[in-house]
Amino acid sequence: MLKYVNFDIVFQEIPDEVTLAINISNCSNGCSGCHSPFLQQDMGETLTEEILTSLLYEYGKSVTCICFMGGDSDPDEIVRLAGFLQTQSFVSVKVGWYSGRQDVPSSFRPDFFQYIKLGPYVEHLGSLKSDTTNQRLYKVDENGQMIDITFRFWKTA
Repeated sequence: MLKYVNFDIVFQEIPDEVTLAINISNCSNGCSGCHSPFLQQDMGETLTEEILTSLLYEYGKSVTCICFMGGDSDPDEIVRLAGFLQTQSFVSVKVGWYSGRQDVPSSFRPDFFQYIKLGPYVEHLGSLKSDTTNQRLYKVDENGQMIDITFRFWKTA
């Protein structure tokens, strides 16, 4: 069971997308220097298909992507909810997942996602905006191949 704490429309998490970012609690990664340590607590409301449907009806025409921010405590549920989003015919949105895992779980279904971020936050290596980061953002193509697009976050002179 996943619980979400809040959500927001954001413009920087997924390049070229207007993203409804859903913050999921009970993060088990415990990264030092975490930007949202409150999400390590078991708090919030259960994230259900009904909640996602409600969010789609309210924001689906304003966003191009829905991104689960966390959910490492129950990756099978993330995959299931991503699959549910792909079946909604009244609105078409891309689906992303920000995970602190090093690798995708065995239950990962690339056809349910268009974006996936992997890697724990390591303070001295920096976030996705740092060219020294260990984290990676991948775009999942139509063949299920994960293409590293992390460089899109790096500013060039």
